[in-house]
Amino acid sequence: MSGLIDLDVIAGAKATLRYGRLSASKARAVLNLIRDEDLALARDRLRFCERGAAEVVSKVLESAVANATNNEQLEADELYVAECWADEGPVLKRWRPRARGRATRIHKQTCHITVIVAQLSPEELEMREARLAASGSQTAAAARAARVAASRATDAGDGEPDTEADLDEAVADDAVEAVADDEVESTESSDISGADAADSEAADPAEKN
Repeated sequence: MSGLIDLDVIAGAKATLRYGRLSASKARAVLNLIRDEDLALARDRLRFCERGAAEVVSKVLESAVANATNNEQLEADELYVAECWADEGPVLKRWRPRARGRATRIHKQTCHITVIVAQLSPEELEMREARLAASGSQTAAAARAARVAASRATDAGDGEPDTEADLDEAVADDAVEAVADDEVESTESSDISGADAADSEAADPAEKN
């Protein structure tokens, strides 16, 4: 068990999985891959890790990130895995049947997994931005902001609605125009049918004569 990070001093959050149905040694092998790494790199390593414990650790990591963003109002792009460890939990004792009526005891290990994410220091953020600028890439938040700005600029240039209220108003206007067109068509059809009836009545006396 560790306890080097004081969340009262450092901005961050943690998440803990209790009684995970895997051994602590298997969980530690995966936790060693993401310790002291940026959130993006930690997610990539867990995504491509072939160990079964990677899925469990990934869920704990995402829970810690959710706690940091929702409870502490921190940006996910500024987080890193400050600490992570796995403590041994209670052992579940089970029996397995063997030959000649005998039984063998088996032990099912459990563990408690804890992941702490914290905010990078201003110096580390500046260094990361400098590396990204040198490589020509950008953070996820910056890329998302650029995509949103480009989409809004395109919508403004095409005259399309930008907000949901504008979209609803446009849909309502289209519906009103459709109803008006239907009323005009029905009026024209009734006028045409009336004219046809009058023509037929005028033609009937001539045919009788």
